[in-house]
Amino acid sequence: MRNEMIVQGFEWDLPADSQHWNRIAEKSHELNRLGVTAVWLPPAYKGAAGVEDVGYGTYDLYDLGEFDQKNTVATKYGTKDEYLACIKALKAQGIKVYADIVFDHFMGADEKESVQAVAYRFDDRTQPISDEKEINAWTKFTFPGRKGAYNDYHWHWENFSGVDYDARNRDHAIFNFAGKGWEPQVDDENGNFDYLMGCNLDMENPETVEQLDRWGKWYQELTEIDGYRLDAVKHIRFDLFVDWLLHRREEKYDELFVVGEYWSDELEKLHEYLDSSGNLISLFDVPLHFNLYQASNSMGNFDMRQIFTDTLIETRPDWAVTFVDNHDTQKGQSLESWIEGWFKGHAYSLILLRNQGTPVVFWGDLYGTKDVEPVGPILTTMMRLRDQLVFGSMADYFDDANIVGWTCTGDFEQAHSGMAVVMTNAGGGEKEMTISAIHQGETFVDVLGNNEVKVVLDKNGQGVFPVNDGQVSVYVNEKLAKKINQ
Repeated sequence: MRNEMIVQGFEWDLPADSQHWNRIAEKSHELNRLGVTAVWLPPAYKGAAGVEDVGYGTYDLYDLGEFDQKNTVATKYGTKDEYLACIKALKAQGIKVYADIVFDHFMGADEKESVQAVAYRFDDRTQPISDEKEINAWTKFTFPGRKGAYNDYHWHWENFSGVDYDARNRDHAIFNFAGKGWEPQVDDENGNFDYLMGCNLDMENPETVEQLDRWGKWYQELTEIDGYRLDAVKHIRFDLFVDWLLHRREEKYDELFVVGEYWSDELEKLHEYLDSSGNLISLFDVPLHFNLYQASNSMGNFDMRQIFTDTLIETRPDWAVTFVDNHDTQKGQSLESWIEGWFKGHAYSLILLRNQGTPVVFWGDLYGTKDVEPVGPILTTMMRLRDQLVFGSMADYFDDANIVGWTCTGDFEQAHSGMAVVMTNAGGGEKEMTISAIHQGETFVDVLGNNEVKVVLDKNGQGVFPVNDGQVSVYVNEKLAKKINQ
């Protein structure tokens, strides 16, 4: 059985040429060869910005690049037929497909409506700054280009709890519709973080919840998707997805992989969400990302013994989805916290070459972005190593502020298993570590090529593994290293 490894199949600055579904389909064989077991695809439905929309400005859930809406038929990534063909191409390679679901907001309404609302402060949504008044809000979604195909429901202001613009007075504020209030079971940033952007979906409205469930049934039957990435879950009622996901599992007659994006480095908030969502949803390990970010920007002053401290991988490893960077953290984006290039190898070894958590490789690291070159052979070598090596039991040697490492025992059934990883965020050195006595007398080399020393294990499977300044080295049996580097 292959070690799980997800690729995030997009980055923010992909060209808006409607060819990305075709690109991924063409790369399906290559992704399989690299050991990828699943691909997380971007939101596939029509966004408010048309062909320029990355997918998070949700306009019409039922338009997967099929109808002439927002001045385009295709989405930024392609047409509905190309999307379905992309999914089939990945599945033909034994790769699962995870869909990105945005249930927080709609954008790009077709008509305005008059509605009573109260304005709130941007930085504290518990503090009103106006009396109840009538505003004109862009909240009516009729989807004229689709003309009722698949579903004839029109969305009105009743489906939403707030907006951030009054077209009548050209006024920007956080407007909560009269009598609605904000959902209490959300993150408490800004007092209450129910509202994020656009027309905020009202999850207390039964019709809203029913329509989202109907769409989920239609979408899963159409795509035969294997799992979901849930966007902006800190802004959505914490238990909303319980019934929605249980319905999808019943329809698929199988478990679904589900990961939520709860963007917070406060571990207790992530634990609260995991508990509130019935342990049906894994979460991205945002605290680990910020530890990696700090380490890569600390000029060697980060204590590497603390790299996993206060992270999901440390406290809830079975629900931790680990990542180095993503579309939001890349350069120029709202959550920019880019891991510096010199530390990318360190970071990916910490998520790919360990047997805890489910790692995600970012498209921009694998194939580059408009601003940054791909990580290169270090990353692809680690990916192949994760695919071809049985890790076995793991022993940590996190006993120095700068030079840390770990070993994996491998097993008897795989002839050239076993591994030692050693890294430093400052000066070089070496670390004595034990892999396993089953590998006694074997010669181990750095498969990344950062160090030329050959390490021969003693009768206890122990060796001294060197690492150069600011680098990471991964020592494997020299026969396996030759196979990996072919």
